[in-house]
Amino acid sequence: MPELRSSSWYAGDDRNAYIHRAWMRRGVPADSFDGRPHIAIANTASELTPCNVHLDQVAESVKRGVWEAGGVPLNLPVMSLGETQVKPTAMLWRNLAAMAAEEMLRANPIDGVVLLGGCDKTIPALLMAAASVDIPSVVVSGGPMLTGTFRGTPLGCGTGVWKLSEEVRAGTLSQAAFMRSESSMIRSAGHCNTMGTASTMSCLAEVLGMSLPGLAGVPAPDARLLSGAHETGRLVVEMVHDDRRPSTIMTRESFLNAIVALAAIGGSTNAVVHLLAIAGRLGVELTLDDFDLVGADVPLLVDLQPAGRGLMEDFHRAGGLLAALREVRDLLSSQAITVTGAPLVDYLQDADIWDPEVIRSRTDPLKESAGIAVLRGNLAPRGAVIKPAAASPELLQHRGRAVVFDSIEDFRARIDDPELDVDASSVLVLRGCGPKGYPGMPEVANMPLPKKLLESGVRDMVRICDGRMSGTAYGTVVLHVSPEAAAGGPLALVHTGDYITLDVPNRTLTLDVPDSELAQRQPSEETVEGFAGPERGWQRLYVDHVQQADVGADLDFLVGSSGAEVTRESH
Repeated sequence: MPELRSSSWYAGDDRNAYIHRAWMRRGVPADSFDGRPHIAIANTASELTPCNVHLDQVAESVKRGVWEAGGVPLNLPVMSLGETQVKPTAMLWRNLAAMAAEEMLRANPIDGVVLLGGCDKTIPALLMAAASVDIPSVVVSGGPMLTGTFRGTPLGCGTGVWKLSEEVRAGTLSQAAFMRSESSMIRSAGHCNTMGTASTMSCLAEVLGMSLPGLAGVPAPDARLLSGAHETGRLVVEMVHDDRRPSTIMTRESFLNAIVALAAIGGSTNAVVHLLAIAGRLGVELTLDDFDLVGADVPLLVDLQPAGRGLMEDFHRAGGLLAALREVRDLLSSQAITVTGAPLVDYLQDADIWDPEVIRSRTDPLKESAGIAVLRGNLAPRGAVIKPAAASPELLQHRGRAVVFDSIEDFRARIDDPELDVDASSVLVLRGCGPKGYPGMPEVANMPLPKKLLESGVRDMVRICDGRMSGTAYGTVVLHVSPEAAAGGPLALVHTGDYITLDVPNRTLTLDVPDSELAQRQPSEETVEGFAGPERGWQRLYVDHVQQADVGADLDFLVGSSGAEVTRESH
């Protein structure tokens, strides 16, 4: 076993070692400082992060496993982000959560860490932190909630909200019925039960090699989650002994495997910015184009909302992530290892599909080519993304007249105006929602359709935005347009009435305005006023340093890693 990192705090008989040991002698065994690995449990449990509220219980199981393996477990509460709760958007603080966790992992006398997350930003932030410190680390996801029902049918959290709220606006569902569905949606502890961002990142953490194989997707109330957490506690002590660190696990091959999995499970577009940011912390070469080159022709195999019908409880029952991966094993690198030290592909041999309606075979996919598509053109010089699996096939090649909104507030004020000049062929354009412009890149790109069109039966339109959309959302939505309008991107120059051509098969997004005319245009006064930015605090720091979506929207000074070394003593 390599020399324990914690020994630089606890070993020796000088005054500083005395101080470090003495203050930690609060009920731990006397031999806790005699060569036993100290394991932090980076715990995002919070009653204001509803999806993570049960993680204290999960942490207790991790602790038992660590003690059993000869380690010393230590609960380390870290910054938590509740996707449904914090305003103006949880994405504004993903990088802050990652930075704070990184600094605490480095500053404290720990040899390894178990990362407890669940809600959308917590797993990405913890992985970014662990990658930058590079001590033995393993993820335990809190798992999805159980399936709720409304009027006798399964209700997918997130996806159900978008669908039902549009039906209210269309006049096909009463407001009272909509309110009754509220108590039906959240049935248990756990994160969203659709293949939204939380479920996606839980799955991709396992594909990256950073979770115990087979644990992703176990429902939050399932006893097997606590069993897996206990086993993870034992495993992390082994990882310390073997010096198995994130940089040895999350290689380029691991990220390419994650792109394949993202397509096969119909995962969230938000995974794009998170994977790019995690790779950036490791120095792994990963670009936006990799998502298209590697994932474009991967079939969609998992029939889950929002791209399909089922929910995460169905996925687990049908065989789970490993069963889906077995169908695309030939597309996966055999070199990419997991936290156990064994290659990911070694865990696929006995992964059977128990319900072929939920997890399709390679020969009978839900869709033939389902990967995230990367679009380029004069409207997105550095790229934009679209999720074809969640889009309307007839809109993937479309030309329409732009209806432009300068902010989400402008959109909400005008979208239901009966006098708004919009029809089903129009292209809704929302700007001012990128990393800098909002700030924080909110999940608003899946814009509600105009009420008058909903009432006429329209349920999808082409929508373009420099922001994000919830992983639980659906529709023909072009996201992450880069550069964003606030960073000088061409989106700032679009006028209502301009024609825009979307051509997903040919990967283009074009504003049909001559280059000579675009060169003469300036952003409107309303657009510029919306990008003034905050004056102080984290938001000021964020706006000054955040990168664009095409490279992960991390802060420029956080890219890369600083390792685990601390060279100065505190006393």
